[in-house]
Amino acid sequence: MYIVVGLGNPGEEYARTRHNTGRMAAALLAEKGVDGVKVINPDTFMNKTGPFVAKFVKSEKAAEKLVVIYDDLDLPMGAMKISFNRSSGGHRGVESIIKALGTEKFIRVRIGISPVTPGGKLKKPLGEEKVEKHILGEFKPAEMEILNKVFKNAVTAVGTIAEKGLSIAMTQFNGS
Repeated sequence: MYIVVGLGNPGEEYARTRHNTGRMAAALLAEKGVDGVKVINPDTFMNKTGPFVAKFVKSEKAAEKLVVIYDDLDLPMGAMKISFNRSSGGHRGVESIIKALGTEKFIRVRIGISPVTPGGKLKKPLGEEKVEKHILGEFKPAEMEILNKVFKNAVTAVGTIAEKGLSIAMTQFNGS
């Protein structure tokens, strides 16, 4: 059984923000009901997710069947990438999980939230104030159209992880 957690913040004021991308994707996953997958929904703020996850993931071996879905400023809007056993990349929610579990050996489904130039080049916000404004800003309707497709792709990817394994899912979904 895979444990899936979508990172985000609780409360209506955060529900449609970029920082709740993981929580939105996990909600769709829970709604669809994927065999071999249990979605847990933290009632904590993103930066304090680790202790909540640690209640469900009790060992390094169990962590290998943890899937964390979250927003990623290093990927363009609409991109998705699956990774395993990587650093937090500066994402405080992921840092909290690594600290609480004592391992980086878990699966990540990273969903891009950075704007791009008309030529397709990443236009990542720079500076703490601009980053915070961007991640806590609400998605525009056009962005939600893009994300709804990514969320469906993420659901399929998590289903593939549970059914066929991580390496097949990474081959199938990374770069698409």
